[in-house]
Amino acid sequence: MMIPRIIFLLQFSTLIYLFTVYCFSSTDEEATALLKWKATFHNENNSLLASWTLSTDACRDDWYGIICINGRINRLNIANVGVTGTLYDFPFSSLRLLEYVDLSMNQLFGPIPPELGKLSNLVHLNLSNNQISGSIPPQTGSLTKLETLSISQNHLNGSIPSELGKLKHLTDLELSYNQLSGSIPITLGDLTELKILHLFSNQLFGHIPNELGNLKNLTDLSLSNNQLSGSIPITLGDLTELKLLYLYSNQLSGHIPSELGNLKNLTDLDLSANQLSGSIPITLGGLTELKILHLFSNQLSGHIPSELGNLKNLTDLSLSNNQLSGSIPITLSDLTELKLLYLYSNQLSGHIPSELGNLKNLTNLGLSANQLSGSIPITLGGLTELKILHLFSNQLSGHIPNELGNLKNLTDLDLSANQLSGSIPITLGGLTELKILHLFSNQLSGHIPSELGNLKNLTDLLLSHNQFSGSIPITLGDLTELKLLYLYSNQLSGPIPSELGKCNKLTDLRIARNRIGGSIPPEIGNVKGLLGLDLSSNHLIGQIPKEFGKLTSLIRLLVQNNSISGNIPGEFVSLEKLESLDLSDNRLNGSIPTCIGDFVHLFQLNLSNNKFGENIPVEIGKMTQLNVLDLSYNLLVGDIPPQLANLKVLVDLNLSHNCLAGHIPEELESMTSLQVVFLSYNELEGPIPNNKAFITASLQGNKGLCGNLTGFQPCESPSKHSIVKRRHKLILITLLPVMGGLVLLYAFVGLLLMCDRRRRRAKDDGRRNDDGWVSISMLDGKALYRDILNATEEFDSTFCIGQGGHGSVYKVNLPSLGTIAVKKLHSSFEISTHPKSFMNEVRAMTGIKHRNIVNLYGYCSHAQHSFLVYEYAERGSLSSILSNEVECKKLDWLKRVNIIKGVAFALSYMHQDCSPPIVHRDISSSNVLLDSEYDARVSDFGIAKLLKPDSSNFTALAGTYGYVAPELAYTMKVTQMCDVYSFGVLALEIIKGKHLGEYITVLANSSAMDHHVQLSDFLDERLPYPEDRVNELLVLIIKLASSCLVETPKSRPTMQFISHKLSSMDAYAHPFL
Repeated sequence: MMIPRIIFLLQFSTLIYLFTVYCFSSTDEEATALLKWKATFHNENNSLLASWTLSTDACRDDWYGIICINGRINRLNIANVGVTGTLYDFPFSSLRLLEYVDLSMNQLFGPIPPELGKLSNLVHLNLSNNQISGSIPPQTGSLTKLETLSISQNHLNGSIPSELGKLKHLTDLELSYNQLSGSIPITLGDLTELKILHLFSNQLFGHIPNELGNLKNLTDLSLSNNQLSGSIPITLGDLTELKLLYLYSNQLSGHIPSELGNLKNLTDLDLSANQLSGSIPITLGGLTELKILHLFSNQLSGHIPSELGNLKNLTDLSLSNNQLSGSIPITLSDLTELKLLYLYSNQLSGHIPSELGNLKNLTNLGLSANQLSGSIPITLGGLTELKILHLFSNQLSGHIPNELGNLKNLTDLDLSANQLSGSIPITLGGLTELKILHLFSNQLSGHIPSELGNLKNLTDLLLSHNQFSGSIPITLGDLTELKLLYLYSNQLSGPIPSELGKCNKLTDLRIARNRIGGSIPPEIGNVKGLLGLDLSSNHLIGQIPKEFGKLTSLIRLLVQNNSISGNIPGEFVSLEKLESLDLSDNRLNGSIPTCIGDFVHLFQLNLSNNKFGENIPVEIGKMTQLNVLDLSYNLLVGDIPPQLANLKVLVDLNLSHNCLAGHIPEELESMTSLQVVFLSYNELEGPIPNNKAFITASLQGNKGLCGNLTGFQPCESPSKHSIVKRRHKLILITLLPVMGGLVLLYAFVGLLLMCDRRRRRAKDDGRRNDDGWVSISMLDGKALYRDILNATEEFDSTFCIGQGGHGSVYKVNLPSLGTIAVKKLHSSFEISTHPKSFMNEVRAMTGIKHRNIVNLYGYCSHAQHSFLVYEYAERGSLSSILSNEVECKKLDWLKRVNIIKGVAFALSYMHQDCSPPIVHRDISSSNVLLDSEYDARVSDFGIAKLLKPDSSNFTALAGTYGYVAPELAYTMKVTQMCDVYSFGVLALEIIKGKHLGEYITVLANSSAMDHHVQLSDFLDERLPYPEDRVNELLVLIIKLASSCLVETPKSRPTMQFISHKLSSMDAYAHPFL
């Protein structure tokens, strides 16, 4: 009995020994493999991994981040230790018993090796917050025991492997914040244990798989910030355990499924920033656990369901930027936990319910940009937690309630662009936390309360476009945090308070168009960060303070239309950043300082209507960015400096009504950008430059100008004197042959004229014959007329593709021209009353050939039909595409920039290169067509007029509402600036994706991109936010477009200047202000 027992003990001891040796050897192998991996780190001497050495045991000596079981490494956790390296040499083969790996929050880079699939015992893998790139290896699907897989916040690309559907035990899958593309694999619907699925912030596209409805244990589903399209699957309504559903910032369309009302455990529902349409399902009112409901920035319509008042736990309700209509339900006042209520940018009407005063926890209330009317409820004064109150751009009337002074936590109050009247309540002076106060564009009157000086945190105070009277309170000088102060377009009087010089953070000060008197306080020069200063159109006297020289950041200085006298201070030499300087209509004298040539960024210089004397400084030629130069109505003498030819982008030059003498420099012939030239009423002489702008220039009132222009003597050639002498010697020899030659010449010319007249009668007048039809076309007009009637079955409605103000448009396919567009004119069209002028217009239009203008092939008329024949644009009108929720997505930011460029080029061509120039008069998104490549083609010259220099340009108001320049309403005078205004409106519409409506008026009286306006306010929310390069292009275009909207036509840029800017712009755009 002893011998077998001894043998057993010996065998057991041997087994124990061999196991121990194996464990130690295996541990040594694992440790050695980890040390080899550590040796590849870029920061191998990491202090936290100092315990990893050859002289220590990985398990027994407690290596950092290592946990062993039975002498084998089981867990590896070195999260957030600052490792910089790759996974190439990670010992996947040596660590087969690993169950837990956390390498998150390091600086790992490079791809994930396919050897990852060898870690077959892995339960938890976290590689998030690194810089890992490449694709997810399909071998990941071999980790069948995996419960947690997190690779978020890396640089992964490629598609999500369908093999992940094999990870049946997975409860947490997080792949967010990468660059993954492709569609969501339907195999993810097999992960029935899944509780968390995060795929947000990638580049995934395609539909959301219906199969995700199989994930019955899912509590958190986030697919936001991708490019997913199609409708929301109704199967998501089966995920009854779901607490968070985030689908925002995609391209989802269709209705919100009513089945989402089954998700009774839902606390967060965010479907914002998509293209969802239809009404808000009333079933959402059953989600009684809901805390956050975000449906903003969609195309939802209909009324806001009163059932939302059942969501008693709701803290955030944002339905803004939709097309919701009707009134605000009073049931929303039952949401007593609500902190944020955003209903702005809809079509809501009716009164603001006084019951909203019950929402005592409310911190943010945004009802702006609707059609709300009536007065502001005094009950809003009970919302003492309120921080933001936005009611701007509505139709609110009545007084501003005194009770708003109770909102002691308010930081942002915007009641602008309404019809509010009465005075500003002095109680607003108690809102000491206020940072933004916008009351502009109302009908407010009375004095500006001195109590506003108590608002020590105020950064924006905008009170412009009201009827305020009295003086500017000196207490405004106490607002030391103020950045924007807009008081323009009121009836303010008295002096500018010197105390404003204490507002040393002020960047933009506008007090224009008031009745301000006295002198400009020199203390303004202490506001050294000032970028814009507008004191124009007041009653200011005295001199320009020399302290202005300290305003070295100044970009725009406007002091025109006052009674300022004296010289321009020499200290102006410091204002090197100026882009716009207007001192016109004052009493300034002395000489124009030579330092003005240092203003190399100057875009506009207007010193007209003053008493400046002496010569024009040659240094002006250094201002190479100058677009407008107006020195008219002064006492300037001497020659015109030839250095003006260096102003390569100068468009408008006005030196009229001075005492300039000598010749017009021949160097000015090279100024191809010039469009408008005024040199009248000087003492100029000599030849007129051979430049297009000088041909139409205002040159009258000079003593000796000559040239081949109407009203001027031809210039004498240098050989004229010798020719006169020789004429006496040759007169008898040449008289008879010359006389005979003249007779023959007159006879020949007369014959040609008779033939030409007969030819034009037969062709243009226009190909009129006994049948009573008229045509102007590049083809046989009569055959064209007949072919079009046959092809359209005499204009059957089935061929009609659109209706316009002057006729119906038909799509026609002809063998001779291919696909064309035929506009059949209404019988009331003006040819019946002005046939000759109309025919001249059509003839001129057929001669226009430009890649951004729709070709007009011709015109045909008969007693029965009259129509214009145009080139056909495949994609139709810009307006139809912008209003189509699917098609508008195809107009990405670069396409939109190119469309804006195309329209600008077309208008510049019409204004500058057509003779006589053409004003379109009806530029709108409906009259811009797009071809197959999305290039812009300007169309519909139905109401365009040819601007002949010797004809009247006064005409009936025409154009599309919302695009018509404001001056047309009272002057009825058509100018090229009318098109410029319309272009500005259109450019902003293209970027926003819709017409800006009444906000155009607000924008016309302020600088686009003011500090309180964000670029995002101008962008089409249906497109992804633009990348930085495109972002800067859009900023430049918005600034150009806004400059087209100014009230004074002559202050708008020309289309040639705009097209030049757009042609030369690149990825960098310098902001104006």
